[in-house]
Amino acid sequence: MNPDHISELFAQFGPVSVRRLFGGAGLYADGVMFAILSRDVIYLKADEQTRADFEQDGKRSIMSFWRMPERLYDDPDELAVWAKRALAVACRAVDARVKPKAARKRRRMD
Repeated sequence: MNPDHISELFAQFGPVSVRRLFGGAGLYADGVMFAILSRDVIYLKADEQTRADFEQDGKRSIMSFWRMPERLYDDPDELAVWAKRALAVACRAVDARVKPKAARKRRRMD
């Protein structure tokens, strides 16, 4: 799957950049990785709030990324909804990592 195909697939969602990552690629929106591409299969970021939706269709992949349901490849509107949810999950994960670091830094300064 080439970057042009990825852009076309996620057109309803918005701009997506593709960066090489461990033999596959990371899919980014607003500078945040919300999906990975491995062997022409897309895996979306999931957490406790969204995992149940993936468990109905999907197979788990690396860490907290779940295989995107096949039907989304042919439904750009529904794919946009799932991609927005995956991006929200990724943003929550980034926020969770940043907040503890900021708190530690503040404690050192006191």
